[in-house]
Amino acid sequence: MRRRHALSLLLATPALAQDGWPRRPIRLIVPYSPGGSTDTVARQLAERLARPLGQSVVVENRPGLAGSLGVDLVAKAAPDGYVMVVGTTNQTINETLQPRRPFNLMADLAPVAMINSFPFALAVANALPVRSVAELQAHARAHPGALNYASSGQGSALHLTAERLRVQMGVEMQHIPFRNYAEARTALIAGQIQLMFDGVFTLAPLIRAGQIRGLATTGATREAQLPELPTLAENWPGFQASLWNGIFAPAATPGPVVARINAEVNRILAEPEMVAAQAAIGAVGMPMTPADFRRFLEAEITRHADIVRMAGVQPD
Repeated sequence: MRRRHALSLLLATPALAQDGWPRRPIRLIVPYSPGGSTDTVARQLAERLARPLGQSVVVENRPGLAGSLGVDLVAKAAPDGYVMVVGTTNQTINETLQPRRPFNLMADLAPVAMINSFPFALAVANALPVRSVAELQAHARAHPGALNYASSGQGSALHLTAERLRVQMGVEMQHIPFRNYAEARTALIAGQIQLMFDGVFTLAPLIRAGQIRGLATTGATREAQLPELPTLAENWPGFQASLWNGIFAPAATPGPVVARINAEVNRILAEPEMVAAQAAIGAVGMPMTPADFRRFLEAEITRHADIVRMAGVQPD
């Protein structure tokens, strides 16, 4: 029985040393629409991964269900090292907010490599008569329930960050979910909604062009792209929020594949050209071992579950 079991495991696991993985292009799924921060990061990384691997790394956008659609595709894929997904903060939020999702992040996927993390900016429509977070708080208190804030979808990192701000300010605001970041930004510029969080690098050009008004950022320190904006932590110590990106593979992906991708990603993150590319979008590389990445994810799941309970956000 033991021999038959060992043989079945051997047949089920690609013999990497013998078949010279990778022998064909690798699919890198982005579970969001093209043009967003995660898509940008994935394409930067795919181009740089292709060279040492000797195969194309093809980015595929599979948006839907706050990122769960694309992640589920990979969770159910063959664990042969030829399909992976760029997951984000949203996936650790979904562990609480999507109890009926068809996969379990920590059981059905293997954490491969952490990529980066970057904070958000808080911006308001130009028509809103506020120029600081304090003024926003006062306005929201004077007009309970009148302010609408946008996010890229129910249960997204942007949604949870705005809910956390709502609780901190002690105000009522209405959540307006959009299908993607681009639609939400368009609505903010048009004044159809009054405020939103988004990546610093996507909002900074709009703020500098005067299309919207920036109020604050969510990092530990002020951002180089918007140095005039205070951090939310300056008003509420400990208030930090960010979107991180990391690579996942199907759970049974062979260890040598995981180790190889992890090593290549960490090497790429240290390259001066990649450091500069990350800085240009307000991101910081966060190299980790697969084990460290797993521990990070477990802590994120717990932290976001606490925020969900604090804000009273209801699971789907």
